[in-house]
Amino acid sequence: MRRRTFLAAAALVPRLARAAEGWAPYGRSIVIDALGGPGVPGSAEDAPLPARAVADAIASGLTACNVTVGYTDSFEGCVRGIGDWQREIEAHPDAFLLVKSGADLDAAKASRRLGLIFGTQNLAMIGADPPRLRILRDLGVRITQLTYNVRNLLGDGSIEPSDAGISLLGRTVIAKVNELRLVLDLSHGGWRTISEAIAASARPCAITHTGCAALTNHPRNLPDAVLRALAAKGGVAGIYFMPYLRAKGQQTAEDVIRHLEHAIEVAGEDHVGLGTDGNISPTVLTDEVRRAHRENVEQRKKIGIAAPNEEPDVFLYAPDLNTPRRFETLALMLARRGHKDARIAKLLGENFARLFREVWG
Repeated sequence: MRRRTFLAAAALVPRLARAAEGWAPYGRSIVIDALGGPGVPGSAEDAPLPARAVADAIASGLTACNVTVGYTDSFEGCVRGIGDWQREIEAHPDAFLLVKSGADLDAAKASRRLGLIFGTQNLAMIGADPPRLRILRDLGVRITQLTYNVRNLLGDGSIEPSDAGISLLGRTVIAKVNELRLVLDLSHGGWRTISEAIAASARPCAITHTGCAALTNHPRNLPDAVLRALAAKGGVAGIYFMPYLRAKGQQTAEDVIRHLEHAIEVAGEDHVGLGTDGNISPTVLTDEVRRAHRENVEQRKKIGIAAPNEEPDVFLYAPDLNTPRRFETLALMLARRGHKDARIAKLLGENFARLFREVWG
């Protein structure tokens, strides 16, 4: 199940060719998209990956990415999502590798395959049955997001007005997540919910895709106090490429960099990474993609899960990062701003790799 792969769109520009000058350490770096993965905007939901998506995944230079296997309250749907991605791994063994451990990250890098980390973007699908987490783990899931945008039995999402924090059941589930050595992802949570979950967790947490509320006051972004609390427990926040990086209009690489630099200033360079929340393949904003995006925004608003600034004329892309090697493009931009190679390598993947190894054991 590739969440919203049919609607992520990009500017009406030709595919960006790789610049003659790249970031020299890119080829030897661990590069992780903490939320994103293979997919071509415009392709049918749950359809097999087209050849272009597979080729772009290999060309991206990514070591691994967190692919969403489920984000609704359907446990069966989540299992089907796992099956869909397992099918892709079996169909393209030279391109993809299932990542369940730190050793698998190393294997993906050494073999020049893209490691796929199975993750949920909600735990509503386990209901009041925490033992279901073991089933998901046995099926390969390694990242579990506590809530989506609205309330579930475990806690409140980012757009829930009351933000009442985590429930007693939520505390039980967090303890089970810790016991099973799964990464607890707090993206899409309410600020109080995230803060309480960080405090309740015995292991460091991830917030795989977010931004900084101090720059753009949006419920999907994090206040500085939460960034500091996350870092104090050894966690990592991934900056996304989403519209919520600015108050209005289309986000660009400049917005990504502003939020990265603010997060570094607040949390420290050891606790910041990237989670694009998008597809690897660059896209063209066709009439069909425009229509699909508009319909999806309308549907999300209708059922009450849309965040503020989800608009039919603002798309899920940064035009100047519209290339499979967008992480390398961003790395070069950061280097030109004076960031040292060691810091850039941490942002591109070393920080998340450290967190994942620590939690997975």
